[in-house]
Amino acid sequence: MLSHKALAGAGVAAGPYRPTNTRRRAPGIVTAVAARRPSKAAAAAGTAAPPAPTTPDQGSAVQPASPLAESRDLEYNGFRSTRRTKLIATIGPACDDEATLEALAVGGMNVARLNLAHGTHEYHRGVVERIRKLNKEKGFSVAIMMDTEGSEVHINDLPGPIKAEKGQEFTFTVRAPAQCTGDCFSVSYEAFAEDTQPGDMLVVDGGMVSLEVVSKAGPDVVARVVDPGLILSRANLVFRRGGRTVRARNAHLPVISTKDWRDIDLAIETGVDFISLSFVKSADPIRNLRSYIESRAPRRIEVIAKIESQDALPNVAEIVAAADGVMVARGDLGAQVPFENVPSIQKEVVMRCRQAGKPVIVAAHLLQSMHTLPTPTRAEVSDIADCVRQQADALMLCGETAAGAYPLKSLEVLRSVATRIEEWMREEKHGQISLPPIGDGQDARVSEQLCAAAAMTADALGARAVLCFTRRGYMPGYLSRCRPDAPIFAFTDKQETRQMLNLRWGVSPFRMDFSADSAEDSIRRAFKLLRARNLVSPGDLVVVVTDVRSELDGVADTVRSVQVRHCS
Repeated sequence: MLSHKALAGAGVAAGPYRPTNTRRRAPGIVTAVAARRPSKAAAAAGTAAPPAPTTPDQGSAVQPASPLAESRDLEYNGFRSTRRTKLIATIGPACDDEATLEALAVGGMNVARLNLAHGTHEYHRGVVERIRKLNKEKGFSVAIMMDTEGSEVHINDLPGPIKAEKGQEFTFTVRAPAQCTGDCFSVSYEAFAEDTQPGDMLVVDGGMVSLEVVSKAGPDVVARVVDPGLILSRANLVFRRGGRTVRARNAHLPVISTKDWRDIDLAIETGVDFISLSFVKSADPIRNLRSYIESRAPRRIEVIAKIESQDALPNVAEIVAAADGVMVARGDLGAQVPFENVPSIQKEVVMRCRQAGKPVIVAAHLLQSMHTLPTPTRAEVSDIADCVRQQADALMLCGETAAGAYPLKSLEVLRSVATRIEEWMREEKHGQISLPPIGDGQDARVSEQLCAAAAMTADALGARAVLCFTRRGYMPGYLSRCRPDAPIFAFTDKQETRQMLNLRWGVSPFRMDFSADSAEDSIRRAFKLLRARNLVSPGDLVVVVTDVRSELDGVADTVRSVQVRHCS
């Protein structure tokens, strides 16, 4: 494994975040007990910690953690940075070998995305196995997201990219791909010829190539290139008339196609962390997919809804409410709505997700020029900065890493810009918004308010970090929603929870077996692990959020608390 010094040299944030207003205080512990609830509430809140800490008032000493437990803690948890914005890299031929996957993980990849529009099931299984091996052997927690293709109109498989020159004519047909020769593309939509008219504009892959329809003959549509570029295999295809997207019979295609269901079975079989659902139009397919996952999957898999079609826009509120997270897929979205509307749509979706406490991903065209060039345009850097200022949970690279010439450099640019803008935001206090209550039921509202208080306390005191112990990951989600200045270190005994938390803004998840005898032992082990990773130092002020199960007069009870203490 690379050393901490080597990682720092590679551009990964090596040192802990140090607030400018941190003050040293005398050693001690201040505990604020927030609420007591029956143990049933702990499951609803989604967190768990070991039994209540033993304090000096109780007159018993805390037993030190065993060397074996501490050794396991270090083995489970490889190096991590305190960057708040999470980075997603799409895996493809340019980066699918073990060495490059490890370099991406070291360089800051939190989630690996597999685009099921490309590649075979055997290919994707192989990538999943390599990522799992990397996590196990190197102590990373790279999560895996599988992205469905969706049933929107697209070009079928091509032997390779086709260069489209201005004025060149191509034929688009519903015939089988085997019947297409020369400048001919088979399309997935049987009513394609009926829905198009001469004069319509065909927009390929979100605007990478544009063609004008010049004639039709039976199942064939002939179009002339207006804006040249590369036509890729299985590229999305949108047609416009009079500047508006044509929504004819194609508007009634199912959100989840037959192929998508086969791909979803693969995602369940391989136990991925997230399934992103393409071309979502309403909340119904999200609920349908979740019900299907719950009936078949042995573990929790979160559903990410992709906002990338005009049909989704009137239903954004219900989509955000139904999904576990949302992706703003700007490429295909920009092909269906006027491109000048995309920034305002992105901002609205990000704000709605932040208010709802749902992770939100901004994707597509972040570093489009780096498909072929080693440095980004300054406009791309400004675009990334704007996404970070909006405090989106994650930014996603698509073709830049999957098929581009500079996958590692693309990730490095994304990481360095995000890190610098986050520092500037903490200095200038940008990005504050009003957060309405979202807790469903009293127990969830208690957890929500407790985390809000912890975040406010950490900001007011200039705490070095916020620590949280969790099994299902809900409390770190509430903390992330508040966007505290300090990093959130979440400790869980479940690898699946650790991987899913990798999508949450500001959360650095750690895998640690909880002590059965004492919560204080778990907290001390957490401190030791963070010190070993150079993320905190002895005497640093930290805020610890606990959700402790105990028993009072024979009745099971839950005590939630916020502790302000110094790292020992």
